[in-house]
Amino acid sequence: MGDLGEQTAVEPVGEGRFRATLSADWEIWGPMGGYVAAHALRAAGATTPHPRPAAFSCHYLGVARFEPVDIVVEARKEGRAASSHRVAITQEGRPILEALVWSAAEGEGLEHDETTAPAVPGPAELASIHELVDPEDEPPFPFWLNFDAKPISFTREWPPDGPLAAEWVEWLRFLPTASWDDPWIDACRSVILVDLPSWPAANRPHAWKQEPWMAPTLDLNVAFHRPTSGHEWLLCDGTAPVSTGGLFGWTGRVWGQGGELLSSGGGQCLYRRMRT
Repeated sequence: MGDLGEQTAVEPVGEGRFRATLSADWEIWGPMGGYVAAHALRAAGATTPHPRPAAFSCHYLGVARFEPVDIVVEARKEGRAASSHRVAITQEGRPILEALVWSAAEGEGLEHDETTAPAVPGPAELASIHELVDPEDEPPFPFWLNFDAKPISFTREWPPDGPLAAEWVEWLRFLPTASWDDPWIDACRSVILVDLPSWPAANRPHAWKQEPWMAPTLDLNVAFHRPTSGHEWLLCDGTAPVSTGGLFGWTGRVWGQGGELLSSGGGQCLYRRMRT
């Protein structure tokens, strides 16, 4: 496992320029997209004068290797209430990711909350994935070793006998550090968890057929509603209701244990046939 705070750290190497190294602890078909995106968020946080992230959007342009990357941050608009920064990640000159990040000052405005959290048991009422699987079974990718996971429903026999609903819901706690006081480091948890349920949700109606597809993510969009610091367990709630024409879209939401919606977003994925 890898510590998220340490393994998304960015090193300043000049004005608006940073260097980082992608860790193989976060591998899913290469570096997990949300993990790569977290580096863009950290670089923006190290540049902006504002204390908190408000919105994040990116396009994935290439699959990175577990090696150093270069990051360039450019201010697009800097204001007293909010600032926009463009972030470009490259690896040996090859484009990997382009992002836009809004940061904001603390402020006041109209208040309402009409969200309803999924009606699921809390993490204390559920078994850990380590209790549900054979101790000798390794997870399919090293990425999953970074979490203590508590599934809402668990299918022991895989593949299943038939199609399942295109949704994926789990309680997750990052290991070895569960949360961070720094709002920019802690917001990386939301970037990863909003990105996470895309394929797990979209694949569930089709997993029983075991067709040879994978689905690289084209884009990721995250809105940060509330700080996540102090919330050790986060509920990741994702759906992929439409898959057609070689694409599928998904939405992801991150909830606190008290039913607070902390962040939300989604994106679009492009099918690619896997090599056999």
